[in-house]
Amino acid sequence: MRRSSWKIRIFIGLAIVAFAFVKKCNSKEENPYTGRVQTINMSPEQEIAIGLQSAPQMAQQHGGLYPDERLQAFVDGVGKKLVNSSLARDTPYQFDFHLLADDKAINAFALPGGQCFITYALFSQLNEAQLAGVMGHEIGHVIGRHSAERIAESDFWRTVSMGASVGGDMGGLVNGIGQNTLLKNGRGDELESDELGVLFMIQAGYDPEEMITVMKILKAAAGPNRVPEFQSTHPDPENRIQKIREAIAKYKKA
Repeated sequence: MRRSSWKIRIFIGLAIVAFAFVKKCNSKEENPYTGRVQTINMSPEQEIAIGLQSAPQMAQQHGGLYPDERLQAFVDGVGKKLVNSSLARDTPYQFDFHLLADDKAINAFALPGGQCFITYALFSQLNEAQLAGVMGHEIGHVIGRHSAERIAESDFWRTVSMGASVGGDMGGLVNGIGQNTLLKNGRGDELESDELGVLFMIQAGYDPEEMITVMKILKAAAGPNRVPEFQSTHPDPENRIQKIREAIAKYKKA
């Protein structure tokens, strides 16, 4: 009886894993803006809805919006300049750029669908071209559909891990492999966004070399105790600088 129960568990576990792989294969699509094939299980409209719904909460976590409307307009103006001079203009995404009141955390991020944020702590250290580099990078995350891809990949590994747990005692191992894969993919997202940011800067008339200065600012802010690259979703700033130099050479030649 026990042997029969064990066989049933293995069968159910394998069925769950097989379902995850079939679902992943059926969710493959080519990103029309980057040409990269990705696992995506939501539409651009759903991305926009998620971003708009999450934006107020994200802003609240960073002390709300910065109260100076002039600076808000400046950030939005730089962002819109980048959008209007690049392929971002032809996407379905609704880009908005926000300056957050947080004067401690040096950070910038984008939500799915086009909501882009930068903290005052980072903004206050940048000139206009460097701000354009940061905003161009965040636009790259949106166009690259990185959040949607990570959501789909996380769903896949969660289902595979569940199948491995049902079929045996491999859930923890599979979950660990999934986490490492997501970290590695996250680093790839950052490098893709850096390259897109360089392109958008050039197209908008900004000096892309300023993106390298941004990396140096981020490196200095992280200090000597920054998380090693293999444990982080972000590549080491030195690696990013090298890739940015390659992107500058590539797009200036084009």
